[in-house]
Amino acid sequence: MRPHVFWFLAMAALGQTPIAPTPHATGSPRGENTSGYNVLNSFETGYRWFTLGGNYGKYRSDVNFGNGIRLLGGSLRVNSREGHGRLFDEMSLNTRGLGNDPYQSASLRLEKNRWYRYDMLWRLNEYFNPALPIAGGLHQMDTRRRFQDHDFTLFPQSGFKLFAGYTRNTQTGPALSTVQLFDPRGDEFPLLASIDRRRNEYRLGGEVPLYGFKLNVLRGWDRFEDDTPQRVSLLERGNNPADNTTLSSLRRTEPYQGDSPYWRLTLFRSSRRFALNARYSNVSGRRDFLFDEVAVGTDRINAARNRQILVAGSGSRPVVSGSLNLTLLPSERVTLTHHTSFHNTRMDGSGAYREVENNRTAGTILDFQFLGIRGIQTITDATLKLTNTFGLYGGYHYATRRIRSTQGQRFDNFTDVVRSGQDNRIHSGLGGIRLRPAKGFTIQLDAEIGRADRPFYPISEKNYHAINARAQYRTRAVLLSATTRTLYNNNSVSLFSHSSRSRQYSYDASWSPSSKLSFDAGYSKLHLDTNTGLAFFAASQLIEDERSVYVSNVHAGHLGLRFEIHRRVDLQAGYSMVKDTGDGRSAAAIVAPAPPAGATARQTLLVSQTFPLSFQSPSARLSVRLHNKLRWNAGYQHYGYSEDFFQLTYQNYRAHTGYTSLLWSF
Repeated sequence: MRPHVFWFLAMAALGQTPIAPTPHATGSPRGENTSGYNVLNSFETGYRWFTLGGNYGKYRSDVNFGNGIRLLGGSLRVNSREGHGRLFDEMSLNTRGLGNDPYQSASLRLEKNRWYRYDMLWRLNEYFNPALPIAGGLHQMDTRRRFQDHDFTLFPQSGFKLFAGYTRNTQTGPALSTVQLFDPRGDEFPLLASIDRRRNEYRLGGEVPLYGFKLNVLRGWDRFEDDTPQRVSLLERGNNPADNTTLSSLRRTEPYQGDSPYWRLTLFRSSRRFALNARYSNVSGRRDFLFDEVAVGTDRINAARNRQILVAGSGSRPVVSGSLNLTLLPSERVTLTHHTSFHNTRMDGSGAYREVENNRTAGTILDFQFLGIRGIQTITDATLKLTNTFGLYGGYHYATRRIRSTQGQRFDNFTDVVRSGQDNRIHSGLGGIRLRPAKGFTIQLDAEIGRADRPFYPISEKNYHAINARAQYRTRAVLLSATTRTLYNNNSVSLFSHSSRSRQYSYDASWSPSSKLSFDAGYSKLHLDTNTGLAFFAASQLIEDERSVYVSNVHAGHLGLRFEIHRRVDLQAGYSMVKDTGDGRSAAAIVAPAPPAGATARQTLLVSQTFPLSFQSPSARLSVRLHNKLRWNAGYQHYGYSEDFFQLTYQNYRAHTGYTSLLWSF
């Protein structure tokens, strides 16, 4: 699935409020007073259920809600009534999905005025990736990712502050992939792995006033570790029974470790007439890796094989970046902004490859590489408000990038070194107008045109232009908006040519005549077509005159309705939809049988030029206030996913999910 389709799927999901937890409060809005504190709390406990028809793996990858009891949501807020609590003046705790949901989170804040503030965020995501229907379904991953962030600030309200922080990110769980042995024509074997990845970051810093400015300094230490063992301990015949290759045992270890200590400095100041912000960061990254694999079995001619591969190396990646932002406000009608940024990345390292086969050394290869990327960007914009109803803005943007690389290889007494480099510059200008023809009604029009002299990739921006327009009408009860965006880009390099066109239209409306009734709706369309040159091998022949054509027409929409009945019953209904109609061909044409023997490459690629699919999700929720401190809730949500670009609907599914819960406070 293309990235822009994922973006529209996410946008459609956000277009309607999730059915759980319930966004209502129970108890007195003023809370309860006890022991010098004011307490507000609510907790929602309930049961989730689901039924499914279709691909269970794809459902788990997209939604992953299961059956069971859980704490759907919780909120606790405690405030000192006088602002002088004994241990803290404010405490807030919010939770979501604890117990059995695939997406769980908890946040905590403790604060005592003038003395300290502590923030904690914890999240757990259950990630299941069934991959695409490739490799016979032998590429899968079922892991849990746990995130935690801790930040402590000493003297948070004063000009002098001290910071301390800690972040941890882990990923654990089983994974399945394949390995090919013992030559490029050998068979493939399933390979199990136990994912074990960890990242730890420690932070110390402070903020002090300095000659009218504020200086913020942060020192951090970031470490990443990957210790994922992979093993085959039983005799495997492989995925191709006709192949004589067998595997009796395999052991693979590839620990990967790296440290990235860094400095981050920020200097800022703001006043009535100007604002200045300067940033600088320096990261000294270094990585060490080791790959050790021992495989025992037989090859395609039934010869015994005992092979060991050892790869080891290290690399450094220092990164330096900085930026300066200046905003001038000479009058209430004029705003001038200037931004300058610098970024430099250097990657330097080497690795040694050694292969031992049946106690015979096959050879040692030493690789080394250097890659340096330096970029400078300047942006100057100006806004002029001529009247209360008419304004102008414009700007000039410039960016330059220099890329240098050195690649080398040494095999026994032979050494080969290749050095290359390229410079690229982009000039772009933009301009626009802002209109306010009536109260609450605004219109914004702008355009940008850019030129690059030596784009690095075939799909990079070269000769491009963009046109945008937005209109919005707002009153106390009504909000209407419409947006259109167009981007055209044409590029050609020494080997390929590339062109892309995208057009996006969106419309949104909301109506809230009272606190008891609200309605919102939206629709978006994104058209994208790309045409790029291809070079590839087919039937041992180099094909250079073919093109990759991709066409997409994504439609996304959402509807939402909420109304209150008799002050005790609240009903909410919603619907979201994403549909890619591709290039307009019928599903039968897209999933036609494979091209006949002797078909051209263009005929073979025809099926891969468009990927129509659809996703829809209607939902409804009912909430009944049984008591001032108690609510009963019930909800239902349907998920339907359908692909039309495969002969077999590998990943289609329809799921029915729901929940019932009690929301209470004490």
